[in-house]
Amino acid sequence: MPHPLDAATVREWSAQALDALGRARETIDAINVYPVADADTGTNLYLTAESAARAVEAACAGEPTPAQAVRAMAHGALIGARGNSGTILAQLLRGMAEEIAEAENGGSGGPHERAGDDGEPLRRALVRAAAAARAAVAHPVEGTVLTVAAAAAGAAADTAGDCAAVARAAWSAARTALEATPGQLPALSRAGVVDAGGYGLVTVLGALVAVLSGERPEAPAAGRSGTSGPAPDPLPADAGCAASTEQTGPACEVVYLLEAGDDAVAALRTRLDALGDSLVVVGGDGLWNVHVHVDDAGAAVEAGIEAGRPFRIRITHFGVRGGDRHADRTPAHAPDRAARRAVVAVVPGDGLAELCAEAGAITVTARPGEPPASGELAQALLRTGAPEAVLLPNDPELRHTAAAAAEQARAEGMRVAIIPTRSPVQGIAALAVHEPGRRFDEDVVAMTSAAGATRYGELCVAERQAWTTAGICQAGDVLGLIDGDVALIGARAADVAAAVLDRMLSGGGELVTLVVGADAPADLADHLEEHVRRNHLAVDTLVHEGRQSGPLLIGVE
Repeated sequence: MPHPLDAATVREWSAQALDALGRARETIDAINVYPVADADTGTNLYLTAESAARAVEAACAGEPTPAQAVRAMAHGALIGARGNSGTILAQLLRGMAEEIAEAENGGSGGPHERAGDDGEPLRRALVRAAAAARAAVAHPVEGTVLTVAAAAAGAAADTAGDCAAVARAAWSAARTALEATPGQLPALSRAGVVDAGGYGLVTVLGALVAVLSGERPEAPAAGRSGTSGPAPDPLPADAGCAASTEQTGPACEVVYLLEAGDDAVAALRTRLDALGDSLVVVGGDGLWNVHVHVDDAGAAVEAGIEAGRPFRIRITHFGVRGGDRHADRTPAHAPDRAARRAVVAVVPGDGLAELCAEAGAITVTARPGEPPASGELAQALLRTGAPEAVLLPNDPELRHTAAAAAEQARAEGMRVAIIPTRSPVQGIAALAVHEPGRRFDEDVVAMTSAAGATRYGELCVAERQAWTTAGICQAGDVLGLIDGDVALIGARAADVAAAVLDRMLSGGGELVTLVVGADAPADLADHLEEHVRRNHLAVDTLVHEGRQSGPLLIGVE
């Protein structure tokens, strides 16, 4: 059943867009050849969407109107925008927010409003979004995300019906326009790929279709063929660079937030346009996000100081112009190259944080309902001051966040490897074999092997009635999970935990790790230690006070 464009829909859209960009991130990075072949468009879009989603979540703690929810999404994207593509996405969202706000206040519609047409607010919002994005770019180029946005807006304007029908039409037209981009930009044609920013916008619009209609559109093609179906495997990381080795351009990307008035920003645009290219200035109401490629980064920052108050200034050196734009990036934090290898672990409890710290890891604590953002993880990596780092996300939901954080740290010259740990007990196993004196690759292989050899289980308490892979549970039931799936439902934590252990040990095992949570019964660990002793010979048991939310985490090696 189609959904209206209300605050709940906006919230779900922001979440699904973030997830979709996370899944498409590597593909988008790989096809990034314009305006700079630096393989970061997917990452930049993900980071921008992440900031937008967090802002919407905060706004929805109250009871926002649709306009307030979209405005929160746009503001979050504005303050977290990364790169050219992220900055344009922020302006697209701002255009939508302005139009929906005017509609709520009775400022849109008029004689052209179609009676009973539920899709009119979204239709007008998409049209205004495309116009706002194009106006924010100093020198619009066809074959980019601007072309894709214009096609989406044109289709939306010509489509009658509800919001789902408008979104479907916009997505379909955007995808068609994306497939045509290699014929509009020589850089795309030489590389045989579609525009990376346009691919990201089609992905975001696909998430909107999924939320409004319940239909999940297939991913667009990344190559020039324009065939439908899932996106192909990511292209080689140097594909874009190979296609652009004859290009020249500014040496730096300068991005900052700016507090300034409209008149000052108009003058700033003129000055920055003379300094470089890829100029995009988005925002309004006194807060702007400025993005430009220049040779003289200092002059770009000085121009911002004359216009108002720049902050969150970020300068990225592309490297050798016309060649490998990843070459010789110097870390902004200038770490001591003699420092030992660092390990950063995400943990859900104070006890686990202490345990991992004792094993030599830097910890980032994840509170219930408050997962760390990629920027937080990136800062944790960079603050170690080490030239090499291993990241343990310890949660399958953090895979995209961890990947984006690693990309940020790598952009600063750090060598980062992610061990795909899906539970803290896998992180504990990886830390147990970590040896800083070993070669980096060998250490990563050993830690990955130890984590992969550890099966993980968990006890949690159902909050409401629900269907599970083990049947229907009721509120208050104890659920036993194995490798992320519900395997058992019961009434007593001790009984369910013992049954989970028996199943996990049925295939063999030498060591059981029990991480006791804040909600565990007082005698749970003692009961399980005795159970293992009686029923599983030659299996050792380790117990840790994790103080995490939920009764128990279980690891079997």
